Amino acid sequence: MSRRSEDTVITVRRRGRRVAGCAIAAALATVLVAGCGGQEAAPPPQLPSGQQGGDSSHDEAPDAGAGGRAAASMPKSAPARLSIPSLQVSSTLETLGQKKGGAMETPRDPDKAGWYQPGPTPGSQGPAVIAGHVSWNGKPSVFEKISTMKAGDTIEVARQDGKTAKFTVDRVAQYPKNKFPTVEVYKNLDHAGLRLITCGGQYDEGQHYYPDNVVVFASLTGSA
Repeated sequence: MSRRSEDTVITVRRRGRRVAGCAIAAALATVLVAGCGGQEAAPPPQLPSGQQGGDSSHDEAPDAGAGGRAAASMPKSAPARLSIPSLQVSSTLETLGQKKGGAMETPRDPDKAGWYQPGPTPGSQGPAVIAGHVSWNGKPSVFEKISTMKAGDTIEVARQDGKTAKFTVDRVAQYPKNKFPTVEVYKNLDHAGLRLITCGGQYDEGQHYYPDNVVVFASLTGSA
């Protein structure tokens, strides 16, 4: 592979095991690897929807978009398109699974985001995860601007059942990759949540590496 990509990776340790969330991979000049700086990344445990990490006793009530009311969860249905009106982002969604060895797949197209299939579907109960590249071969990619999102912004996910799940952003946070809050991102939820994940921080051109991850936390507040 001759192109250089910069992607999202989350690698942390939880309860003595290596755990990873949606991620970005960093490719050196000719090889795309599942992890920044050559780190190997394993996805979160494959648990039923709404059971991704943590204990249900530690669930928090949904912020519901900085004061809005959370909507009832929707039946499961795979997502088809992601729209973020405030950023003028509209992307069909790739399906992300796992590579051999447990590494999470990353979007093949830098202009498309990807839904992590082992997790909940957007709109159903639990923390659905969508990842995207922040840059590719030195050029902006689909999630270039998600770090600028704010509480109250809207995210829409069109689903294969013909319905659209409407989310409202609760908050946006940035974490060093070696301190990524896996439990906070993947813990049990009593509502439908959404997490958008990409890389962040100052890009190191020599290492082809972003030091941080940006996470957008959102809650389902409506459907159409």
